Amino acid sequence: MKPPVHLTIRQADQTALWEAAAILARGGLVGFPTETVYGLGADATSGEAVAQIYAAKERPSFNPLIAHVHDMDAATTLGNFDDNALKLASAFWPGPLTLVVPATPDCPVSSLARAGLDSVAIRVPAHPVALALLRAFGRPVAAPSANRSGRISPTCAEHVADDLGERVGMILDGGPTEVGVESTIVSCLEPEPRILRPGGVSREDIEHVLGRKLAAPQIDEDAEAEHLLAPGMMASHYAPRAMVRLNAESARPGEAILDFGAPIPGPADAIRRNLSGSSNLTEAAANLFAALRFLDDNRTTSIAVAPVPADGLGEAINDRLSRAAAPR
Repeated sequence: MKPPVHLTIRQADQTALWEAAAILARGGLVGFPTETVYGLGADATSGEAVAQIYAAKERPSFNPLIAHVHDMDAATTLGNFDDNALKLASAFWPGPLTLVVPATPDCPVSSLARAGLDSVAIRVPAHPVALALLRAFGRPVAAPSANRSGRISPTCAEHVADDLGERVGMILDGGPTEVGVESTIVSCLEPEPRILRPGGVSREDIEHVLGRKLAAPQIDEDAEAEHLLAPGMMASHYAPRAMVRLNAESARPGEAILDFGAPIPGPADAIRRNLSGSSNLTEAAANLFAALRFLDDNRTTSIAVAPVPADGLGEAINDRLSRAAAPR
């Protein structure tokens, strides 16, 4: 049987890019690739357009959105950058780092996208399709991951179409994402920067640039919190339908298995995916969401996850896995 044809998916040539920019200008939604995961984009300056993101994702409106821009000059029209923020932007942009900074007095990002806060989350992505779309559109694009809220993030165009379908005006296909986990989010609202969410830039690399230690990431246990500073901070997030059992030394009957490195013991007929047979954390991060989706799509009720080291990108991988395993 042939796979379904998704009419909203377009190869990201120049014609498709201009059409996608026109959809954004009309207040519509566009799925597009970044180096981390696929984003669900809307005009960040329009509250009505941003509201469509929340509706499509079925996302709580208290969860702020990241504003994507194409360069540092555009970023400084949205937020005020202190010395720490400037150091991090210079070192990691374009790339998988989001900075939360005070909003400028005339910040054009809508209050809805900022969840009513006086701060704004900003990123300059490294993917050529994302940058081309941002340049063609000419305004900041609010873009959370292109999946229903709390579900597994998409790492290819088909994932977006499967999860959001006709809710999206167009999906630009730029192939599988390279990093595979969302951006690291660092708050620069206080003299001492702190990580709000680990991600595609490691804690060690950020601390090296700043010359100081960062505070630990925070998980907000209160799903009704009104003032989350950044996306992805709720305890239950990135969740498959199946239950997730972490740090499994072996699999139980009926469980699917997510390995890292050497396979863990389990039933011979168990469905498996290995994040990295060579125990490479970069490869594991790139494969994480696609592997979870594969196991979940096979209608398993439980997934046994092998231990993953917590150093480097392992911090981000374990963060996503712990949220996937959280009670919901």
